[in-house]
Amino acid sequence: MNSQVNGTTLDSRTAELHDPPGAMVLQPLLRPDAGSAGPRWLPLVLVLGSIAAVAYADHIAVHISLGYLYILPLGVGAMLLRSQISYGLIVVCAFLHDLFAPPYVNWANRIAHNISAMLAFTFVVYIIQRYMKQREQLTKSVRQQRDNLVKDVELAAEVQRMFLPLGKPAIAGLEIAGMMHPARVIGGDYYDYIPIDEHSIQLVIADVAGKGVAAALLMSATAAAVQLEVNQQRDMLQVVSRLNTSIHTVSSDGERYVTLLMAEVDARNRKLRYVNCGHNPALLFRAATGKVTGMNSSCAPIGMILEPPCEVVSVDLFLGDVLVFYTDGVTEAENLLAEEFGMERLSAVVQRGSSLSAEALMDDIFSSAANFSKDVGFSDDVTILVVKCDFDGSLA
Repeated sequence: MNSQVNGTTLDSRTAELHDPPGAMVLQPLLRPDAGSAGPRWLPLVLVLGSIAAVAYADHIAVHISLGYLYILPLGVGAMLLRSQISYGLIVVCAFLHDLFAPPYVNWANRIAHNISAMLAFTFVVYIIQRYMKQREQLTKSVRQQRDNLVKDVELAAEVQRMFLPLGKPAIAGLEIAGMMHPARVIGGDYYDYIPIDEHSIQLVIADVAGKGVAAALLMSATAAAVQLEVNQQRDMLQVVSRLNTSIHTVSSDGERYVTLLMAEVDARNRKLRYVNCGHNPALLFRAATGKVTGMNSSCAPIGMILEPPCEVVSVDLFLGDVLVFYTDGVTEAENLLAEEFGMERLSAVVQRGSSLSAEALMDDIFSSAANFSKDVGFSDDVTILVVKCDFDGSLA
């Protein structure tokens, strides 16, 4: 409560510093949404000046009445000024109309003419005021819906973050670091590491086709399913098969699918086994040769077809080798020339930073892609997972 009070006081003091003298006096004359784009006295001066101009024109026109022109400033006033002020100006305009009108034949004509003018002015002001009130209510309703939607999206993002790992896994001989940077508040990427025992760990990285709320919901469902499956069954082919059946049931048209790479690293036997379901090829840096090779797909994306042929690929690991898993938000990051960051630049960053720690290399990859696309920004979620092989503990 104290913070709210202090915030209100600070806002009021800030308003006093920035508002011109007399703004607080003039503000009650204006509609809530009027005068925000410029000086607050300007709408009132505009309306009064327009009334004066019409009165002067009505005065110099001797033979005809120009009273109908008062409708213009009254209409503007109805849009900018509060209702009480707008109706008060009707009396002013009716008085000026009567004052500068041509001579009347008799009092009856004069009264009838003034009453008709008053009714016409009131009708115009009433219609415009009613329209403005409806617009204000609509604006308020839209703003409320927008605020509710923002809160819902923020809540969805918070729930989505719950599926991401909170800390680093402690597996002897392995150094692991991961991150996910959504392009929007909520994202369609997911990564996780699930320890099997003190020597082995399963790594998962996934990307839903598409963006927005639909992709985020499907990714949350995928993350929940992955965590449930791997806790019950460690066989990667069976896990992938059940995930594929579940997601294909939800999206039978094949337009919603998930690219997923699931890997199992055994630090004791120095083995890597993986299933790549249409995901970007992970990079394997070989310390012995200094070269980077890709771990390409071994089956179709999850949910695209009902029973995709799948196989587990096995690779030997050696001291100093580095594994880099990522989503296409990294390689498809573009600069102003519409050039993509691409596999070559990513491989060069991995080679250059192979001696860094897993977390430092992850940060280097992200910053390199971010600097490359700094004038454009990321258009897709960016997820990076780095594993360094430190089997005998000699690496930093």
